[in-house]
Amino acid sequence: MAEKRDYYEVLGVEKTASADDIKKAYRKLAKQYHPDLHPDDKTAEEKFKEINEAYEVLSDSDKKAKYDRFGHAGVDPSYGAGGAGGFGGMDMDFDLGDIFSSFFGGGFGGFGGQRNANPNAPRRGSDIQTNVTISFEEAAKGCKRTIEVPRIEVCDTCSGSGAAKGTSAQTCPDCGGRGQVNTQQRTPFGVVSTQRPCPKCGGRGTVIPNPCPKCKGNGRIRRSVKIDVSIPAGIDDGQIFNVRGQGNKGVNGGPAGDLRVGVNVRPHPFFERDGMNVWCDVTLSYPQAALGDEIEVPTLDGKVKYSIPAGTQPGDVFKIRDRGIPSVNGRGRGDQLIRIIVDVPRNLTDRQKELIRELNNELGGGKLDENDKKGFFGKKKK
Repeated sequence: MAEKRDYYEVLGVEKTASADDIKKAYRKLAKQYHPDLHPDDKTAEEKFKEINEAYEVLSDSDKKAKYDRFGHAGVDPSYGAGGAGGFGGMDMDFDLGDIFSSFFGGGFGGFGGQRNANPNAPRRGSDIQTNVTISFEEAAKGCKRTIEVPRIEVCDTCSGSGAAKGTSAQTCPDCGGRGQVNTQQRTPFGVVSTQRPCPKCGGRGTVIPNPCPKCKGNGRIRRSVKIDVSIPAGIDDGQIFNVRGQGNKGVNGGPAGDLRVGVNVRPHPFFERDGMNVWCDVTLSYPQAALGDEIEVPTLDGKVKYSIPAGTQPGDVFKIRDRGIPSVNGRGRGDQLIRIIVDVPRNLTDRQKELIRELNNELGGGKLDENDKKGFFGKKKK
């Protein structure tokens, strides 16, 4: 495997760079190496991919923290030698919450007020969360992604029973299958009898003499799964959407939890989002601005022709209707706003300077020489 470059080096920022600095560095490099500006240039294409990969990690606080601590191996399990079990070689095939539940029957003493909760009752699985990074265009139009997440599944070796193959759970000898045991305590007022969950079976009424070797008797395991998700059109950076039933599996036949997906949107080198509208800077030459012209404007739907009127001024804004971001709930679509920048010519030839002086005189600008800051370009509006 080729050695990957340091992500901070790729974006040209320090490790102490703020999220805003990282975003600015990405925008600058993405614009420099964008495939639209370098068609059929494989070097620029690879550079653009490397920049996007670096930004996807450094713009995500969780991934950035792992990268800062473990390097590339912290965000890419397949990098280098890898490790069994995914997390530095540790086998995370258990859930501490489930272990507490199996021992204490969903609560012990003052834990959540569930002292007498039935440990054999169906329980909903917990929600899980992950993040996904998408492009500006994917956020605007929606897309499908296959994401890999770790979640708790029913053990496929024992089908959730917790018992080794060919064996089964047995009635608890201490409580006789009731799940409760009586305890007696002598007090000044006499003997007080109380009930509590059986400590041997955790209140389940059964014990597993031969636990499943894969799940250690828990009936569930943690493993990575691939899930296909549909990201809705119009979603914005930082928003979260739910995928129902794709969280941790339930207990005792209970429903699964949900998968919560946080969305990171990579900034675009040309477009800026403003609610449902999209801003885009368009640079015109002075003759185009003065005389008007038909130009091609990039939009999310491809390039469109737009007629610029004569006398267009720097900073003027034009609107192309219904070329912006669609509403995430499917109701309407924003506009594209074109902000005009006029390119003032530099390094003029003597002939070009003379022509501009002639035009300045025709427009009533008065005397204009090399040191004059007024007149054609320097004249203020009254």
